[in-house]
Amino acid sequence: MKFIHAADIHLDSPLTGLCAYPDAPAQMLRSATRDAFTNLINEAIELQVDFLVIAGDLYDGGWKDHNTGIYFCREMGRLKKAGIDVYVTLGNHDAESEMTRKLILPDNVHIFESRKAQTFVLDDLKVALHGRSFKDAATTENLAQTYPDPVPGMFNIGVLHTALGVQSTHANYAPCTIDELYAKGYQYWALGHVHEYQIWQGASTIVFPGNLQGRHIRETGPRGAVLVTADEGGVQKVERLLVDVLRWHSVSVDATGCGSMEDVVHAINKELGAVVDGTPSNMPSAVRITITGKTPAHGELFGMEAQLRAEVLASAAAIGSERIWIEKVKTSTTASDDTDAIRSRGDALADLQELLEEAQTDPEFLASLKDDLMALVSKAPLELQNAVPYFRDIRSGDLAGLVSEIRPGLVSQLARME
Repeated sequence: MKFIHAADIHLDSPLTGLCAYPDAPAQMLRSATRDAFTNLINEAIELQVDFLVIAGDLYDGGWKDHNTGIYFCREMGRLKKAGIDVYVTLGNHDAESEMTRKLILPDNVHIFESRKAQTFVLDDLKVALHGRSFKDAATTENLAQTYPDPVPGMFNIGVLHTALGVQSTHANYAPCTIDELYAKGYQYWALGHVHEYQIWQGASTIVFPGNLQGRHIRETGPRGAVLVTADEGGVQKVERLLVDVLRWHSVSVDATGCGSMEDVVHAINKELGAVVDGTPSNMPSAVRITITGKTPAHGELFGMEAQLRAEVLASAAAIGSERIWIEKVKTSTTASDDTDAIRSRGDALADLQELLEEAQTDPEFLASLKDDLMALVSKAPLELQNAVPYFRDIRSGDLAGLVSEIRPGLVSQLARME
């Protein structure tokens, strides 16, 4: 017996973080969650699975129009022709209270009710599926406690949308514990809500398949569902089915050994090449690059994010616009510690360094600097004022840290320019 367990599909939820860039794959960003779901249905039909389980958050919330539901019905119709039934719990995003629009679904789709736990028995497969949907988005009741005892002689599956009580990055909906799930006596728990793949194998097999398609930079790496193979002895195999159509990567580039921006760009090129080499040839990648390290290039990089991004975009374009997109380039470097070397020079640059060191604790200078910078801040757009941490420091007058941060890079860059 084989079935697919999926969760957190979030149909028609847009991918975020790339839309503002002219080089972004706009059509793919709009259709990625649908394309990944279509890939899942293709896999179910090709593998001839016995059924499909969706453990919550099929939808991202109420539909803007009926097109989302029409698309889902079309894909379910494909499964019906293949003789595959679908069992769905509603999660916090598509709870009954959230869905203001509905359509009559094909009769191979079975939605677990929300008033109490419900069981579907598949006599021919000797399978019993137990589940309960969310009535309200913010469901904090321990739903697992309301699930029935296992059906004797059956392969029992619990379908549950839950934070499992240990997932700090996700809202603690329908909390329960791993030990509680083991104690229930089911052979398999099909969970949803947590977007990362996780598996526990003890008294029963407990699985979060993760979401079907990464939607932003916090959801990096391969995404998909799981294929479960079972027999009279229980779960025999759990395999990941990767169906995502665009993959997110967060890449850290160590610039410690780089002496210039050009060296940094070469280091980035190497990392981008590794991303492409490690990703399927038909799979585009969205990449965030963070440059770290104590480097002589810090002064050249400081304040040059626009130029650096242009350089990286050019590198990505050379690789191929169908393979890689740059989500963001972040600079988190620090200057090389050459303070003593500059001080020993005894020239104008050494004098400037000393003045800047003294400025960090000079109240009169810091007050004057705040007045000058506030003239700039007051003209900046509101979204920029909220986005740039330095602007908050300027408004509060807390400028000692800003001067301290700028000094090494500024002096280092002036030394390089001589």
